[in-house]
Amino acid sequence: MTARGTVLLVDDEAAVRSSAAEWLTLSGFAVATAEGADAAEHELRGRSFDVVVTDLRMPGRDGMAVLDAIARVDPDLPVVLLTGHGDVAAAVEAMRRGAHDFLEKPYDADHLVAVLDRAVSQRRLALELVRLRAAAGARRSVEDRLVGSSPGIVELRERVLQLAGIDVDVLVLGETGTGKEIVARALHDLGPRAAGRFVAINCAAVPESVFESEIFGHARGAFTGASADRVGKLAFAHGGTVFLDEIESMPLGLQAKVLRAIQERVVEPLGGNRQVPIDVRFVAASKVDLAAESAAGRFRADLYYRLATVELTIPPLRERREDIALLYRAFLADAERRFGIAARPPGAAELAELAARPWPGNVRELKARAERAALSLDRPAPATAGGPGGTLPEEVARFEASRIRDALDAAGWSTADAAERLGVPRRTLNEKIARYGLKRGG
Repeated sequence: MTARGTVLLVDDEAAVRSSAAEWLTLSGFAVATAEGADAAEHELRGRSFDVVVTDLRMPGRDGMAVLDAIARVDPDLPVVLLTGHGDVAAAVEAMRRGAHDFLEKPYDADHLVAVLDRAVSQRRLALELVRLRAAAGARRSVEDRLVGSSPGIVELRERVLQLAGIDVDVLVLGETGTGKEIVARALHDLGPRAAGRFVAINCAAVPESVFESEIFGHARGAFTGASADRVGKLAFAHGGTVFLDEIESMPLGLQAKVLRAIQERVVEPLGGNRQVPIDVRFVAASKVDLAAESAAGRFRADLYYRLATVELTIPPLRERREDIALLYRAFLADAERRFGIAARPPGAAELAELAARPWPGNVRELKARAERAALSLDRPAPATAGGPGGTLPEEVARFEASRIRDALDAAGWSTADAAERLGVPRRTLNEKIARYGLKRGG
């Protein structure tokens, strides 16, 4: 795009089109021309413009037809009408129907340039607002999916937002239960392929005997029982995203075929002799170190290098303990909505106990715990003041939470005063307040 803007000039008179286009080009605009409404619609389908300038009176479909066509496909695209002296009433009607402006013939060329500058500015402002709204919506969406304020999860969210709009294959690494499919779905839903299918394939769950048929499809008669052609999952995902979960479990003998599909973007159904092009984005996930697996000969090195162009690593829950209370409350709220119940809010002792757990199942395990707690199936009763019970870390956590609350109450909930009373840095106190979920009056 040129600095001044792109213009579509519509006029049935060749001489008028030529002279106006020459002047606008010399003035710094990029100009395309069309001799009528049909040609204008063709141009609009092929490229984007900042503004359309059209003559009102043309044989067949006139400038009002151009205006109506644009209103149907891109109502924010400004349209400037060129009218004769007797067409002012029609031009006013066009303004009511969404035209940006109109000029009477013969028009002053400098005046036309000034009108176009305003139209281009309006167009770019509208597009920027759309972009900002989309970006804000995407940010809210990814924050709802990847909850937390720890440095690792904040960095992951930023990377997902950055990569969602780039049509590049991604390898997601993380332990069991960290949320690898959530990351993959975010990359799909927030990117240009969102309207396409998201096809998840668990490579560990598909038996090797049917893997090739499931992934690539098969032709009729390819094997006993193949009574009809079958579209494989890769071709089924055409236009969307393929998520290869637990890719480390894919049989070595099939990895070469998957590598070829990823490299060439074609598949060949089992028993067939034709290649089917596929337009998909691949997102693979692994819970193990694929570099080490490939070095040990358990995973094809060329497939690993092809997948590892971009890597995203999800931190385990034990490395983001400051997020546990926030995640737990979010999962409780989700469970309340799903089960139609009102769960008891978690207390400081409960949150402290959760923060101290190792969580080998990561976020998935925490979510299950929250759902059981919402149903009162797996939740400790509120601790009594000074009451014994629990492990030593649990009792220490309860004591620490109680001491912090007493200091905050005595300081009128001034964290600076309470930190001085407790003899700890203010930042440390704030972290402990968040960890134990302490609230004034709670």
